[in-house]
Amino acid sequence: MGVWKIDKKRLNQNIPLLVMFVPVVLFFLIFKYLPMFGLMIAFKDYNFTDGVLHSPWVGLNNFITLFHQSQTLNIIRNTLVLSLLSLIFGFPVPIILAILLNEVRRMWFKKFVQTVVYLPHFLSWVVVGGLVLTIFSMESSAINHWIERRFGEPYPFLYNPGSWIAVFVASGVWKEMGFNAIIYLAALSSIDPSLYESAAIDGAGKLKQIWHVTLPGIQTTIVLLVILAIGKVMDVGFDPVFNLQNNVVSSVSEVISTYVYRVGVQQGQFSLTSAMGLFESVVSFLLVLSANGIARKFKQGLW
Repeated sequence: MGVWKIDKKRLNQNIPLLVMFVPVVLFFLIFKYLPMFGLMIAFKDYNFTDGVLHSPWVGLNNFITLFHQSQTLNIIRNTLVLSLLSLIFGFPVPIILAILLNEVRRMWFKKFVQTVVYLPHFLSWVVVGGLVLTIFSMESSAINHWIERRFGEPYPFLYNPGSWIAVFVASGVWKEMGFNAIIYLAALSSIDPSLYESAAIDGAGKLKQIWHVTLPGIQTTIVLLVILAIGKVMDVGFDPVFNLQNNVVSSVSEVISTYVYRVGVQQGQFSLTSAMGLFESVVSFLLVLSANGIARKFKQGLW
């Protein structure tokens, strides 16, 4: 009875928090868990007439058909290459940017730089894609006008597979580096300033302070974001690829998300693309488990 009274008291104290949590639970139930019901069409020959429930079961035939297509492995390879390059080149940039901003002592300059680097995050990929196409256009860009005057002919940045990948990765890094730096700036604010003073008294310069104080101070945040980023390796995103790709570089720009749109939405092969989506989700789940398992060996795991 005494225990019940204590629980009831704690429940009453936390009612406002529980009420605030209800919309979050509803969001995940409606938009995250309920759509999983549709994954069953990956194992069915789905058609509009019979619907999701009454379409005939085909077992693993959709997966067999998917992996017997010559383009499937190429699509998976492109997805992994673009995602891993974005992770390798894009992950350290917000950390470096946050550390540099943390060292700035003039507040007006710090706020100005923060505002400038945050802004691209709020632009849609349609706008960013338009900017990139304008900047690297063969006919009208200032860069290619200079190259043409210097070397005689413009360079096809967006029509060469290697340079297209570089432009794609760089545009993604530019768009998100400012917003991602916010998390690291918040983590940096939790570091005790006396640690820097002690390091300075011991003769440590700025670089040594960053190495021995700053990076260990945000180590947990870095590991957390690495695990989350690895979970998205199979999801390179639809908007950035769709807005920047063209037929000339389709050998490197066709990824899982554009394949799902082209085959599933445009050609109506919903079962086949559901199988691809399920494969993508399973691999992402295994990658998150693996990354967390490695992090646990260094006592930095999430669970």
